[in-house]
Amino acid sequence: MLQKTSCRSDEAELLAHAESVCAEQRVALTPIRRDVFALLCRHDRPVGAYELLAELKQTRPNAAPVTVYRALEFLLGVGLAHRVHTLNAFTACRGNESPHRGLMLVCSKCSQVIEVDDRGVESSIRRSAADRAFATGDEPVEVVGTCADCQR
Repeated sequence: MLQKTSCRSDEAELLAHAESVCAEQRVALTPIRRDVFALLCRHDRPVGAYELLAELKQTRPNAAPVTVYRALEFLLGVGLAHRVHTLNAFTACRGNESPHRGLMLVCSKCSQVIEVDDRGVESSIRRSAADRAFATGDEPVEVVGTCADCQR
């Protein structure tokens, strides 16, 4: 299933999902973690930590970089966010299955990211790696290319 990284319309749904994921894992979605996650959800593209910090300071003027980085590490750890290494940025996770590795299709022109939630892809990667005695990590796989909009 392909999912564009845009969640303005489903922010409330994603926040409700975040609450349930945290309750399941018996961890706290503190107000700051919730605020950072909500900010991630408002972006159509992956966003850097310092951009999130600037936005967070609108409502929390005393927020510091460490505040955002700790919140992001938490969100990554519980599977609510992904780090897009290619862009040195973060995006809210739109996958419905937890936990999952994910596949990120990253447009090299406009920085759009499409998350592909496909257990078959994950299984194929793990199987191919295992055939070569290679243990994979849990980070999303990033494929850089050109999105449909930029191809026009």
